[in-house]
Order: sequence, then C-alpha cells, then structure tokens
Amino acid sequence: MLLKGARTLVVTPGRPTRVNLTGSPWLGTAGAGDVLAGLAGSLMASGADPHDAGSLAAFLHGAASVRANRGGPVTASTVAHALPGTIAAFHDGQLDDVRDWRD
Repeated sequence: MLLKGARTLVVTPGRPTRVNLTGSPWLGTAGAGDVLAGLAGSLMASGADPHDAGSLAAFLHGAASVRANRGGPVTASTVAHALPGTIAAFHDGQLDDVRDWRD
C-alpha cells in the first residue's frame, strides 16, 4: 500500500515501512496518483516484488516530478513525460539530487 502525503509511505504487512523522500507538494495534482499507480503496476508486471515495486515507483515518480519542474507546478502529464529520462538516469547512476525541493 502506498500512502501519499507530505511523504509517501510504502506499507506491506510484516515488512518494514519505507518512507520516500523524493517529490514535491505539486504531486497533489489531478492524475499524479494514476501515473504512480501505472508505474508501480508496470514494475510488478516486470516481476518486481510489490513492496519493492511500490518503493521504487514512489522514488522515481517523486524524482520525475522534481526533474520536470524544480519548485513550480507540474501536471500529471509532465511527470509522466519525465519518467523515461528519470529511469534512464537512475539506471545509469546519473540521477542528480531529486530529494524534495523543500529539504
């Protein structure tokens, strides 16, 4: 289960709760949760454990939102469009600082 808020919590019974630190308050926009759910579902369809898929999806979703527009409003579609580059940067170990812009 992903609990979206100021911090996204990834909760699975019997497993340690994970706290995601990437993202911004702009992820409260309409459709952003759908992008997150689609990414998590894609990761699970690729064979990822649900707890790990939720954790990675929350991280990448938040990172994509920061990369899409640092400190300003974003739309769900801009976050979705930023995902491929964010995933590639993560895969290559080149993801810049994408922690919450407030930190």
